[in-house]
Amino acid sequence: MQIEIQLSEIEEKIRNGYVLIDMRDEVSIQYGMIPGAVPLRMENLLQNAGQFRQHPGVIIYCTRGENSIYAAEELREENIPAYSLAGGYNAWLRERMQQEIDTNSVKKEEIERGIQKRWHKKLFSPFAKAVKTYDMLQDGDKIAVCISGGKDSMLMAKLFQELQKHKQKNFNLVFLVMDPGYSPENRRVIEHNAKLLGIPITIFESDIFDSVLGIEKSPCYICARMRRGHLYSKARELGCNKIALGHHYDDVIETILMGMLYGGQMQSMMPKLHSTNFEGMELIRPMYLIREDDIKAWRDANDLYFLQCACKFTDTCSSCQEDGQSNSKRLETKKLIAELKKTNPFIEGNIFKSVENVMLDTMIAYKQDGIRHHFLDEYDKKRKIYSLACMIRSIWIVLNVISEFRNLTVDTVF
Repeated sequence: MQIEIQLSEIEEKIRNGYVLIDMRDEVSIQYGMIPGAVPLRMENLLQNAGQFRQHPGVIIYCTRGENSIYAAEELREENIPAYSLAGGYNAWLRERMQQEIDTNSVKKEEIERGIQKRWHKKLFSPFAKAVKTYDMLQDGDKIAVCISGGKDSMLMAKLFQELQKHKQKNFNLVFLVMDPGYSPENRRVIEHNAKLLGIPITIFESDIFDSVLGIEKSPCYICARMRRGHLYSKARELGCNKIALGHHYDDVIETILMGMLYGGQMQSMMPKLHSTNFEGMELIRPMYLIREDDIKAWRDANDLYFLQCACKFTDTCSSCQEDGQSNSKRLETKKLIAELKKTNPFIEGNIFKSVENVMLDTMIAYKQDGIRHHFLDEYDKKRKIYSLACMIRSIWIVLNVISEFRNLTVDTVF
C-alpha cells in the first residue's frame, strides 16, 4: 500500500473517518493549520497509537512531507492504516494560494474595512498610540517597512497604509523584503500574501542563509544581526531614514523576562533606537503596544496563512525534530507567563511596566553607555550628602521654632 497520499485524495478519506494529524512543533502550528487537523507531536503520536484503532486510519503531515513518512511507517508497524500527506503543509498552502488568485481585490477590501472597523480598537488604536507615545514619526520621514513574510510584519504594513490615509504626518513608505536565500516556494508565499493584501513590496536578495548555514553556535542570532545590517544598508540606498520592525507587546515582555532568567540582566526591547553603524538611521517598532493574540485573531478571522520561519534550518522539516523551535527559550518564557497569568491576571502589564519604574537607588549595579556603575562607587559620598541634608533639616526646624516663638505675644504666652 502506497504510503504517500495526494491533496486531492484526503477530502474523501476524512469523510470516511480518517483522522488528519499535524505533527509540526507548537510554534509552527501557531502560524496556521490545515482545517480539521489535530495537533500531535511524533512522540505523542506513537504513544497514543492505540486510540486510532477505532478509526479507519490516519493521515499525517509535517512541513514538507518528509518526516511524516517515517511517522506513517511507524504506525503501520502497529497495524494502523497511515498515510503521509505528499508535500506536507507547504503543498496545502500552495494549493490554497492558487484558489485565492481570483478573489484578490475582494479580499483586500474586506481586510482594509476590518482594520477600519472591527479591528480598529485592538490593532490600529494601539499602533497609532505607540507611534505617538514614542514619537516615532516626523514630517518628511521615509520609512522602510521590513517584511519577513510572517503575520506581524504583514499586519504592520497594512497598519502603516491605514495610518498614511489619516494624513496627520507627511511621510513615505517603502515595503522592503529581503530574500536571504528563500526556497522558491517560500518566496512565492511572501509574494502571494503581499499581492493579496495590496502591499507593493520591493524585494532584494542576499546570501545570508548560505553564510550562516555552517555555523553551529547561535546561527539564528548571527543571521538576525546580518539581516538587520542588510536591511539598514538597502533602506539607506533607497533614501529611507528609518526602518520599521514588527515586534509586538508580547515580544517585549518575553524579552524582559528572558534577560532576567537566561541572561542574568535587566533589559528591554526599546520602541526605537538610533543605529550605531548607519549614521542618521533609526529603528522603530510601531507594533510595540499590540498583543499577539489580537494579531492571531485578525489573521484567523481573515483566513490568512503566513510563513513561520523560511530559513534553511527549518525549511527541511527541522521543526519536526526534537530540537526544533518548540524547545526555544522564548517559547518556554511564553508558557511561563501564561502559567503565571492564571493566578495573576495583571502579570503581563506588570512585566511591561517594570522597566518604566526602575529605581536606580535600589540597584546593586547598572550599565549606562557601556560603563558599569556600582552602588559602592557613590556609597560614602551619599552618606556625607545624607548627613549634610540631616544637618540642614535640623537647622531649618530650629529656625522655624525661633520664628514661631518671636511671633508670639505676651498674651499668647501667658
